[in-house]
Amino acid sequence: MCIRSERDDWQYQDMPLEDFRKILPYLREVGTVILEGWGESLLHPSLIECVRLVKQEGAEVGFVTSGKGLTRDFASELVHAGLDFMGFSIAGTKEETHAAIRVNSTLSEIRNAIHLTSEERVRQGSPHPKMHFVFLMVKDNISEVPSVPSFAKELGIDEVVLINICHTINSWQEEQRVFIWDPGENPHETFLKQAEQNARKLHVKISRPSLSATQVSLCDENPLRNLYVSADGEVSPCVYLYPPLPSPFKRLFCDREYQVEKVSFGNILKEPFSTLWSRESYVQFRDHLYERDKKFKEVYFAFLDRFHPLDLNANPLPEPPEFCRSCHKTIGV
Repeated sequence: MCIRSERDDWQYQDMPLEDFRKILPYLREVGTVILEGWGESLLHPSLIECVRLVKQEGAEVGFVTSGKGLTRDFASELVHAGLDFMGFSIAGTKEETHAAIRVNSTLSEIRNAIHLTSEERVRQGSPHPKMHFVFLMVKDNISEVPSVPSFAKELGIDEVVLINICHTINSWQEEQRVFIWDPGENPHETFLKQAEQNARKLHVKISRPSLSATQVSLCDENPLRNLYVSADGEVSPCVYLYPPLPSPFKRLFCDREYQVEKVSFGNILKEPFSTLWSRESYVQFRDHLYERDKKFKEVYFAFLDRFHPLDLNANPLPEPPEFCRSCHKTIGV
């Protein structure tokens, strides 16, 4: 389920603490920092210190994890450092389902990590970190999606985020995706509707992507408000455009294979962020998205106004930026 599968050129790297300190001044203008790239956050040797440093700058901070290696002492330090949120990645409500998809991860480890964190919150009298589940939907586990809200409730989790495989690179991933490329009814939709109904009964918040292609002005990564900084300081619109692989990297999209160049607008460790933000290529990228979002809103509000309908054929939306066109997130899934 990960793009590192079948690759022997994965570039393993952590951002050194001394480099992380260099970007701290910029975090004063940031709402949320997610200490996560393409690896397991709990394995970073300076994670606790990074959490403390972010909190000192005033931003919220969190990450998504498999829970592997989380001991009671580690959980205690995370709570004491002020961690705001922690997502736990699951791919099934049955042990065998989860383990088959998220190899080397077990639900027992995740349950243990949640219990340890919950106990430390109580011991320290803290409401944080707030915990949620991130459930990766594939054909092998889609029938278990309706049971996710009750699984979460049993563990004291009151929020669930359902996600698709959005970056596919091989035949297994293509066969396992539950979304379709065309607008229309998807047979898997029944499972999500059941999950939403169960979540309402249990007062569990649930969010989900579309299972069919839909017109969106901005993907849920929203590069107008968010950006990704790689372990070596490269600034990219999102994590999916700067994987730790040699460039170009592979994507499968709508029955075609694409070779996509990694996208960076500069290195935040070598240049001031103001220089990167005002770089022509970055400005053009954002302007492109602003124009697309503006046009989308015009179309939307025109539909609400019966007296001044907008002709969609005469006023098509601008295409997404070129390097985003082969990403499934651009079709809302």
